[in-house]
Amino acid sequence: MRIAITGGRGQLGRALARVLHPEHSLVLLDLPECDITRRDEIDNIASFLPDVVIHAAAMTDVDGCARNPLEAYRVNALGTQNIALACQRANAAMLYISTNEVFDGTKDSPYLEFDPPHAINPYGASKLAGEHIVQMLLDHAYIVRTAWLYSHGGNNFPRKIIQSARARGTLAVVEDELGNPTFAPDLARALAELVETSHYGIYHLVGEGVASRYEWAARVLQLAGMGNVPITRVRLADYKRASTPPRNGALANFVAATTLGIRLRPWQEALEEYFNQPIAE
Repeated sequence: MRIAITGGRGQLGRALARVLHPEHSLVLLDLPECDITRRDEIDNIASFLPDVVIHAAAMTDVDGCARNPLEAYRVNALGTQNIALACQRANAAMLYISTNEVFDGTKDSPYLEFDPPHAINPYGASKLAGEHIVQMLLDHAYIVRTAWLYSHGGNNFPRKIIQSARARGTLAVVEDELGNPTFAPDLARALAELVETSHYGIYHLVGEGVASRYEWAARVLQLAGMGNVPITRVRLADYKRASTPPRNGALANFVAATTLGIRLRPWQEALEEYFNQPIAE
C-alpha cells in the first residue's frame, strides 16, 4: 500500500516508518514542509494518491491547548478536516489518532469504545471535534484513541521524570490520575495490523493494564537505576496546571482485541524494553 503519515517526525510517526517500511510505500509529512492547517495541503496530499493516510499530526501540548483553545481547534479540528478532505479526493482511507482525553474521567473502570465521550479540556474537545469531522466526511475511516504515548527521542513522561529527578533529587507526582502507558513502537505495530483489515470503526489501542502517574514514575525511576529518589504523592486537585486532565483516563482495548485479535502487551513489559533497547532515533 501507499501510506501517507502526517506528523512523520513525531514519536509515533518515526515508529510507524520503521514498522511499515519497506513493505509499504511511505510518504512522511510534517512541518515545515506540510502544514495541515493550510487549505492547499488538501490537493498536495491527495496528489500523492495514498491508499491510506495515517493522521498523527496534532497540537498535543495539553496545557498549551488550555491557554489557546482556538489554536487547538485550528490544528486538531480544522487541520483534521483538511486531511479528511484530502482522503475524499484521493479515495483513500484515513486513520485518525485520537486521545483518551475525549472522556471526562468520571467512570470507575476503563472506558470502552462504546462509552459516550465528554471532554473536559480544550485538548480533548478539539480532538473530539476531529473525530466528529472524520465520521461526518468519510465512510472508510479508523479512529484510534490512545493514551500516555512515549518513545525514545520524544519529550515524554519517562524522559521528564528522569530529567526532573536528576535536577532536583526529589519528585512530586500525582497518584490519582489513571491511564495506560503506551510504547509508540507497540502502537505502531498495532496500527500496521489495523490498516490491513479494512475493518473501519473506533478503536482503543493502549498498553495493557492501568497505572497511576505515581506508579508509572516509580517504575521509570526503578528501571533507570534511580529507585532511591524520593517521590511525594500529590492529588490531582492540588497539582496546579493550565489544563484539567480526566481523573480516570484509562482505556480498554475491547473492540480490536475482540474482533481482530489486535492487542498491545502489558505496559510494564514495554517499559522494560524502552530502557533495554538501543536508542535508534
